[in-house]
Amino acid sequence: MFENTIILLYLALVAWLGYVGYRRTRNTADYLLAGRDAHPFVMALSYGATFISTAAIIGFGGVAAWLGYSLIWLVFLNIFVGVFLAFVVPGGPTRAMGWRLNAHTFPELLGRRFDSRAIQVAGGLLILVFMPLYAAAVLIGGTRFLASYFQVDYHLALLAFSVIITGYVLAGGMKSVMLTDALQGSIMFLAMLFLGWFTVDALGGLAPAFTRLGEAWEATVGGPLSGVELAALAPNSPDFLLKLATVWGFESWGRMPLLGSPGWLFVVTSILLGVGIGVLAQPQLVVRFMTVQSRRELNRSVLIGGVFIFVLIGFIYLVGTLTNAWFYTFDGGRNALQAAGSVSNVIPHYIKTAMPHWFSFLFLFALVSAAMSTLSSQFHAMGTAVGRDVFEQLAGGQRNSLLVTRAGVVLMILVSVWLAYAFEREPAVIAQSTALFFALCAAIFLPAYIGALFWRRMTPAGAGASMATGFLVSGFWLLFVHFKTAKALGLAQALFGSDSLLSGRLIFVDAMVIALPLSALAAVVVSLLTRPLPDTHLRRCFD
Repeated sequence: MFENTIILLYLALVAWLGYVGYRRTRNTADYLLAGRDAHPFVMALSYGATFISTAAIIGFGGVAAWLGYSLIWLVFLNIFVGVFLAFVVPGGPTRAMGWRLNAHTFPELLGRRFDSRAIQVAGGLLILVFMPLYAAAVLIGGTRFLASYFQVDYHLALLAFSVIITGYVLAGGMKSVMLTDALQGSIMFLAMLFLGWFTVDALGGLAPAFTRLGEAWEATVGGPLSGVELAALAPNSPDFLLKLATVWGFESWGRMPLLGSPGWLFVVTSILLGVGIGVLAQPQLVVRFMTVQSRRELNRSVLIGGVFIFVLIGFIYLVGTLTNAWFYTFDGGRNALQAAGSVSNVIPHYIKTAMPHWFSFLFLFALVSAAMSTLSSQFHAMGTAVGRDVFEQLAGGQRNSLLVTRAGVVLMILVSVWLAYAFEREPAVIAQSTALFFALCAAIFLPAYIGALFWRRMTPAGAGASMATGFLVSGFWLLFVHFKTAKALGLAQALFGSDSLLSGRLIFVDAMVIALPLSALAAVVVSLLTRPLPDTHLRRCFD
């Protein structure tokens, strides 16, 4: 009875904040950019809550249990690049240029800066193609915990979860999204503080915890197997994944894999660089910079956002790694993957097994909050891509664009739910989809975005060439080279009879590492070879 009351109270709060956003939404600027007058605290929490989703908590927490504390370097990148650098360097110019050009979305900012409808439409279409994959990963993470906690069917939980988010995104747009983000971010922060403290305290402190972690590795993982012995294990089983990590160069959960090994290349290029740099070009995060009134408000958000990110992801990577020590100590000598059965189930199983019941209930709200805050922003971004960036530009006017935007939200939710249903059983799909989306955004959007803000000489042709190069090179590498995606998609095998067109350690390098430099090179070369935009237009953008 008590739990039902708390659930109803939470839903009532979300509904009330959604209603407040709806009442305050009077025009397109309110729906798309929260009226450009968001409070710094609300903006920082909204940015952080959008950034940190169930993909980070469930997905990367599970990957930390599998691959260890090597992920801690991502905390540094997320704080320094994702908050400090993002807010201080592109954040202010983005806010100023968005205001000067009356831009309401990330593709619209690029389109108006380069005076090109084609760039705006292309940006909107790219968001519609790739963002549903990330949204599906977030849906899977939140739904798995809901289904596990309430012992209900996964598909029923997926449906209920999606319907709730759809309601307040449709009603109040960005105002509702940011208000609910602030509530949900606060819940996430408090829950993660307790989770980190409880885990370290249960293991006797940090030093004893890492000592026990080393013992757990030696007892449950050990050294690498031969190729024949590894092939004899059930594919994607816990023992297979753990032994695969040793083959890749991992020697412990407490340190980085061997320098230059396949595991090192995977962690550094796919996870650290892919997510750490990719955050700078996330459409749903960039648009947050355009919701505040001035540079001063943006600067005031930096400290709040940095502390929020440090606690949320720093603690979950620590906890994810130490679950191996906890299960080894308190669950019959097994490690986390052996106890939970899969990478994506580690954190839900740990919460259910190790935490007091009242905290499991509280953590439910933290996970639901993480998923809802990110998903609402993603659905809002995809809906505005449909209405503002594609429909308006192709139709040549704003007639019914808000209605089309709301219809776009519903359509993209349906696509994301279908993907969450189709890929629910894929191992580590949450973290992999997240890293893939972040890396794609960096390769496709980052050079054009940075050039738009800081290089007057960059031309529409240069921006278009950069986006096309990032898209094509990333697509080729993912389809025909990368060890994970090329094998999963099977196109290289069907056309050429091999999982990858290349061999050796190069196939472990993430597509972004190859595509981003080529994308930046294309932007510079083509811009220098083509006619710059008129000075009158550039003064409008920058002065």
